[in-house]
Amino acid sequence: KMTKGDTEYQFLLESSKETKEKIKRPNKSLLLAVCAACIGGTFQYGYNISIINAPTKSVQNFINQTWLERYDEDISEQYLTLLWSNIVSIFTIGGFIGATIGGTLAIRFGRKGTLMMNNAFALLAALLMGLSYPTGLFELLIVGRFFTGVNAGIGICVQPLYLGEIAPRALRGAMAMGTSIFITGGILTGQVIGLKELLGKEEHWPILLCTTCIPAFLQLLILPWFPESPRYLLIDRGDDVGCRKAMKQLHGTDNFDREREDMERERVSAIGIKPKKPWQLFMDRSLRWQVLTIILLNAAQQLNGINAIYFYTDYVFEEAGIPDVNIPYVTVGTGACECLTALTCGMLIETLGRKVLIIGGYTLMAFWCICFTLTLTFQGAGVWMPYLSMGCVFAFILSFGLGPGGVTNILTTELFTQTSRPAAYMIGGSVNWLSFFVIGMVFPFIVTKLQQYCFLVFLVISVLVAVYIFLVVPETKNKTFLEIHTEFQSGDKRKASKADDGPRTTLLSTPL
Repeated sequence: KMTKGDTEYQFLLESSKETKEKIKRPNKSLLLAVCAACIGGTFQYGYNISIINAPTKSVQNFINQTWLERYDEDISEQYLTLLWSNIVSIFTIGGFIGATIGGTLAIRFGRKGTLMMNNAFALLAALLMGLSYPTGLFELLIVGRFFTGVNAGIGICVQPLYLGEIAPRALRGAMAMGTSIFITGGILTGQVIGLKELLGKEEHWPILLCTTCIPAFLQLLILPWFPESPRYLLIDRGDDVGCRKAMKQLHGTDNFDREREDMERERVSAIGIKPKKPWQLFMDRSLRWQVLTIILLNAAQQLNGINAIYFYTDYVFEEAGIPDVNIPYVTVGTGACECLTALTCGMLIETLGRKVLIIGGYTLMAFWCICFTLTLTFQGAGVWMPYLSMGCVFAFILSFGLGPGGVTNILTTELFTQTSRPAAYMIGGSVNWLSFFVIGMVFPFIVTKLQQYCFLVFLVISVLVAVYIFLVVPETKNKTFLEIHTEFQSGDKRKASKADDGPRTTLLSTPL
């Protein structure tokens, strides 16, 4: 026989289950806001990395023809290679500059405002690259690619910031996965658009490079219909009415009260504290482990071997007997594989948590590094060996998408509070772009010296990062930003107490 107390308890339990179910189903407006932010944000990053591969020969022919018309002689092979390298690598320099200014712009103009302004760089880049052919100025390609990089750098810094702040706590990971889903979607779209059946023919390369304006136009049309980040409105601007209006649109009328309370606690804790600069994060002892974590994770995202895998794909596919003309279509398969994994990670991240996925991803990547090294070493041992190498390629890409590719940006959002988060993204983004540049410069020499054994270097990196995450980084699933910050501080206090039981240990706890 149930008592009155039992009945009330059961009612509360059922209400709690209903609330969790509602929270697990994102509001339609929230999903559309994520898509609107991503289409002009990280989609551009993936798309512009991808489309530059298809017109390589066509652009080089254009440069050679232009040089001949200007100077009545063919361009030397070395100088042609140098110019093409500049067109490709200037993207990373622009990205680095974009990442260094993205956080500052996000504080001054807001997350949504910065994303809207950022489209100006994409439109200018498309215009310059489109004019390069009719004007005969290949230099415009270099300038255009630079502005494309600036656009990507700002986008990959500010867009994850926006996604992490508009999502409710229980859906923060799943919504923030929009970053990696749209990066991989951009890569896949660029691979498909670059096929000869579409814009991959030689005469179509100026149009292909101009298509970067399409995502920019789409974002300019769609994003204005969605609100600014509620956290930015309340904590940075003190706009309580705007915050409530934004949360009502994004979360629905039934389930934003708890999120509003979390924001209010964070606002109170940040009273009198201005948004921090990147160098201030390095000087703040209470943030040292968080800063070290994002530096390591962003560097490892580029140095874990994923670029090496893509470098070897053509060779592996050739050894497997795939004709040269069909290799671009198989490469599209690798892009589809990574995109599918990002979607899978988005479905698993709120169930398994961030820590399990990223440790599991790096562990699997370490395992596939061993397998890939063996299959490349014994490539001629049998006719079936190249197919094993192909399997390792796809398995490595799947492992990357399941862990490091999807979770890294989410952790940058979750490890910091409102006053520190923009600066954290500036640090993480700068490290990511610098690592991207370094691996592009150094990797050819590593391959030349070590050949297939270069994957043993990536094996060590993957294992070390997995161990670091296991020992240092707490699980952040379904925790408020203040709870995560406090957990890091508690870890600092425990370590300090072991080293010194004196009262100086309290110095490690810096108030928000």
